[in-house]
Amino acid sequence: MIRTLLVDDHAIVREGFKRLFQNSARYEVVAEAADAAQALEAARTRTIDVAVIDLSLSTPDGGLILLRTFSRNLPHVRRVVVSMHDDPGVVLRALDEGAQGYVTKRVAISELVSILDRVMRGEVVLSSDISQAIERPRDFGLTQRELETLRGLLSELPPKAIAADLGISVKTLYRHRSSLMEKLGARTLPALARAARERGYLGMLHPEL
Repeated sequence: MIRTLLVDDHAIVREGFKRLFQNSARYEVVAEAADAAQALEAARTRTIDVAVIDLSLSTPDGGLILLRTFSRNLPHVRRVVVSMHDDPGVVLRALDEGAQGYVTKRVAISELVSILDRVMRGEVVLSSDISQAIERPRDFGLTQRELETLRGLLSELPPKAIAADLGISVKTLYRHRSSLMEKLGARTLPALARAARERGYLGMLHPEL
C-alpha cells in the first residue's frame, strides 16, 4: 500500500478524498493535516510516500511554502497538489516549488488516483483540464539579484532610484534588465510584467497580488 498524507484545512474535503482512496487497493491514508505545521509533523513522525496538498492553507501561499519545505527537506515524499486554482501562473509556481502533480478539484475524483499512480512512477503530471492550456517553460533560473531587479522594474520608480535601492549602477541595472527580458522572452516592460505573472513570479515579488 502507498502511504498517503492528506493536507487540507477543510475536514469535509479530507473525508471525501479518504472515501476515494478506500475504493483503491493501492493507497492508504495514514495521516491527515489541516495546516502546514501538522503536515510536517506527520511526515517527520510517520512513513509517508505521497502528500496530497491543497494550496490554500491558512494563508494564500501556505500550500506553496509547504511544497517548498517538502521538496527541500523531505524530498522522498512525492507531492501532488489538489486545488481550486487553475490559473497558469499558480500552476507553474506550484511546479517551481516542488509539486510533481497538479489536479484541479473539478476533476479530482475522476483523475486523482491515476495521476498519483503516474507521479509515483516518477512523472510530473497535470490534470486533463489544465494540461493542454499550460506549456511548462524551461527553467529560467533567475538569480536573487535578477528577482530583486524584476521587483524594481515592475515598480513605478525611475531607473536611478531602482539602481540606488539595489546598490548598483544604472548601467548594471540595464544589463540585468536585458538578461531578464531574454530569459522571460519579453521585449517591453509590459511584456515583462505579463511574463512574470504567467510564470508565477509576480506572487513571489508582491505576495499581496
